[in-house]
Amino acid sequence: MFARYKKPSGSTPAKKETPAKSAKPANAAAPAARVGTTAPNTSLRRPLPASSAKAAPQDRERKRKERLGEIKLDLHRALLDNLNLSALDTATESDLRAEISAIAAEVLEERSIVLNREERSTLTQELYDEVRGLGPLETLLKDDTVNDILVNGPHQIFIERDGKLELSDVTFKDEKHLLRIIDKIVSAVGRRVDESNPYVDARLLDGSRFNAMVPPVAVDGSLVSIRKFKKDKLGIDDLVSFGAFSEEMAAYLQAAVACRLNVIVSGGTGSGKTTTLNALSSFIDNAERILTIEDTAELQLQQIHVGRMESRPPNVEGKGEVSARDCLKNALRMRPDRIIVGETRGEEVIDMLQAMNTGHDGSMTTIHANNPRDGISRLENMVAMAGIEMPLKAVRSQIASAVNLIVQASRLQDGSRRMTSITEITGMEGEVISMQEIFRFQRVGLTPENKIIGHFTATGVRSNYSERFRLWGYDLPASIYEPVRPE
Repeated sequence: MFARYKKPSGSTPAKKETPAKSAKPANAAAPAARVGTTAPNTSLRRPLPASSAKAAPQDRERKRKERLGEIKLDLHRALLDNLNLSALDTATESDLRAEISAIAAEVLEERSIVLNREERSTLTQELYDEVRGLGPLETLLKDDTVNDILVNGPHQIFIERDGKLELSDVTFKDEKHLLRIIDKIVSAVGRRVDESNPYVDARLLDGSRFNAMVPPVAVDGSLVSIRKFKKDKLGIDDLVSFGAFSEEMAAYLQAAVACRLNVIVSGGTGSGKTTTLNALSSFIDNAERILTIEDTAELQLQQIHVGRMESRPPNVEGKGEVSARDCLKNALRMRPDRIIVGETRGEEVIDMLQAMNTGHDGSMTTIHANNPRDGISRLENMVAMAGIEMPLKAVRSQIASAVNLIVQASRLQDGSRRMTSITEITGMEGEVISMQEIFRFQRVGLTPENKIIGHFTATGVRSNYSERFRLWGYDLPASIYEPVRPE
């Protein structure tokens, strides 16, 4: 029976080359460094920072992990042979752990493998994760400090902490192991991924966003990205304390949302658009009926009267698609007070602008753009992509009357996320949409540790909606529009 399980361990020498390959760049850089020391350093360039992605762990630790990995593979096969898989759905966690521990102890004894208590505990946990969870990804999903999980093939998993990427020591056994976990995730939500359909979007049980691409599209192994769903929703007070924006900006945004201005949150990927949208929604009154439309449900609105909708991609036969535009058209028939679209990226922009213009004041959405002016251009481009032939002036007039406020969220070079601009749209001047910036984040420098130095400040321009704020009971003091003088 031992010979039957020996084949996977025989293939391990080929796997051991992986750490050596990853260490090559570090060794290759050494001769260049020695050459550089013989000549005076006259370069104006700054020295390159050391890579935050560490190479493989120490040799002894690596061999220990490889050994545990081989044992785990054998034990997982034994579990598949011994466990009653049909009864797993009804089994309690304690019963399943006890059963896994008993089967593991029996197999270890059969193979004369001796492990200490810590290794046995780790092995039991990893086997439980393989049976019930998502294998090696479980430890990263349970770690609250990890925001994103990025898998580049079975042997390279990056994680994001505090806005910075780092290489984790978690790996899959091989590509088959990774594909099995991907299939487990997508099959749970009624999707499938294979050579004929090599990419998929899905949602984990906790709401985390999941995207995967498999070979042959992914050349060096399957690519997986997981944007983790935060269990604790960040409120306005949290974002102010984190330095995402100032107290004056929070007061202005509260008045803008409560007075039913139409708001667009603009920003790049990972800049915090959804987090900002969640925070802004906390200013909506509980008496209002809100409908949300998303590709992957991420919004965490705390109001009582919320209807959530999620678009659906086509099935294998190319049928059954429900687009964001379909959801938006139906939402307009459901008597909403406000409509919140998780992200506008296509032809649904037409219906979104019409909703903002026809009695659904206070609607909100997000778009991908680098600054408020680019955000307007993106809206124009999306209208053109929808195939509706309208004069450019008519499109801009529609946008100017529909959108009141653009909130720009940015992810800065030090990994921090800040609200870098709050801009009002004030109307049309000829064929150009006129805008005025009310608040901005003013950068003044960089610390030796590459941390951004800066402060939030008003531009000195009084809000175009000041009278509206006053009539709705939000009479903001004129002092919040005064520029901040740096000390």
